[in-house]
Amino acid sequence: MSFGNFSDEGVIVVGAGIAGLAAAARLAAAGRTVTVLERHDAPGGKMRVIDSVAGPVDAGPTVLTMRPVFEELFAALGERLEDHVTLHRQHILARHFWPDGSTLDLHDSEEASAEAVGAFAGARAEAQFRAFAARARRLFSAFDAPMMQAAEPALPRLAATVMRRPRLMADMAPQATLAKSLARQFDDPRLAQLFGRYATYVGGSPYRVPALLALIWEAEARGVWVVEGGMHALARALERLAAARGAEFRYGAHVARIDAPEGQVRAVVLEDGKRLPAAQVLFNGDPRALATGALGPDVAQVAPQTRTAGRALSAQVWAFAAKPAGVELAHHNVFFSTDYAEEWGYLHSGLPPREPTLYVCAQDRGTPAAVPAPERFEIIVNAPPLGRPPHPAEEYGSCRTRTFETLARMGLSFDPIPGAESLTTPAGFEALFPGSLGALYGQSPEGMTASLARPRARTTIKGLYLAGGGAHPGAGVPMATLSAKHAAEAMLSARTSTSRSGRTATPGGTSTASATTAPAPSRSSLS
Repeated sequence: MSFGNFSDEGVIVVGAGIAGLAAAARLAAAGRTVTVLERHDAPGGKMRVIDSVAGPVDAGPTVLTMRPVFEELFAALGERLEDHVTLHRQHILARHFWPDGSTLDLHDSEEASAEAVGAFAGARAEAQFRAFAARARRLFSAFDAPMMQAAEPALPRLAATVMRRPRLMADMAPQATLAKSLARQFDDPRLAQLFGRYATYVGGSPYRVPALLALIWEAEARGVWVVEGGMHALARALERLAAARGAEFRYGAHVARIDAPEGQVRAVVLEDGKRLPAAQVLFNGDPRALATGALGPDVAQVAPQTRTAGRALSAQVWAFAAKPAGVELAHHNVFFSTDYAEEWGYLHSGLPPREPTLYVCAQDRGTPAAVPAPERFEIIVNAPPLGRPPHPAEEYGSCRTRTFETLARMGLSFDPIPGAESLTTPAGFEALFPGSLGALYGQSPEGMTASLARPRARTTIKGLYLAGGGAHPGAGVPMATLSAKHAAEAMLSARTSTSRSGRTATPGGTSTASATTAPAPSRSSLS
């Protein structure tokens, strides 16, 4: 394997996840010499596919929300999003099922959703939903710019935002968890259960994340899109655009070490011993991998909080093709457990729940094309990150029973039921994304200031930057894409001491190693 020359302005991106791809494209478009090193054989990171008899199945994120984030990215490259991927807006955001036989569709129109809630649980529930949606909208609008869009969010600025809008304090319910706040807002426990599930979009428990995270509903209410060809098509589109602007992609390139003597990035060393000089390195992997020394002692001081901070959720993910029977499915479907508090009690204890809530993505629905037989499916089951890893065979057997027997009781069956090759477990995620402990969203989002404790794009190592779901602003495809923007802007504004203009270096941030074609799914929800 040969590598190009690395000039003083050379950039190496470690990992071709969505953040690595987006940053590589931005940097290449700005004229930087960019080389992307990916240990797997295709781009996408968690946005990956596996093969099935019906064709490639998405085995990672399934939901595209916050479309303006991607429109801005493509515009920054001089392109239009719609010229490179075909998106289908979903009028049904998700279809929800409960063990008592009740169902509820939420829609891309707040009025339609409110009417559906009213038909589902009565006029009082409809009024409560409208009030909840208004709160979520105010929270999202208030914190989008100073938190998600800001490269360096600061508590004083966030406090000033609240002071300018006194009503926000009541909307935030700072002393309450999301579950506690929702129990106050909805008389019907099914609705509190439904909107509490949005905590899992960032890998958290509704019983432990702050009530502020109700704003995630607004991100989805603004629109959900299905990407024709699957979410992996978005990764491929960004790969093509970056390559067209001069970025070089090297797959099967396993990075063993980042050399940064005296706190200054100098090179990346591959597993086979090749040393690749670089002025700047963007790490698109889990920051904990750096902090635990997996990328060498020179960068082990980066993101020290990730060594001790709690980890976000993992998952057991099925990706397969089969013929479904029973209930009518939308593209996004949620099958709730009978006792949500009990389910989360198991997860809080580090154990898989006895009766899990199940997310089922019917990948071949939601587009104008006819639904084929068999269809492609992804099923996501919340799971704790690694603690004491169970025996893989035992984990497969118990997960198969809990997943498909639960669905059968609720009226949905598959023929055939997938085998072990279709399942990725927390141990599998750790193998795909080293240093993560199987957590799909980096460190835990639990606690009122957890979002401020994430690693930022800039690190204490000159020339080293971070991007991805493990860095600010957090997990999910839109957030990781924003992290790439923050990192690219920091890298372009930095001045390295070795450059022709005699500039001085700026530190960088953290991310997550990517993977793509092996059986390793990723969470779906707020992509």
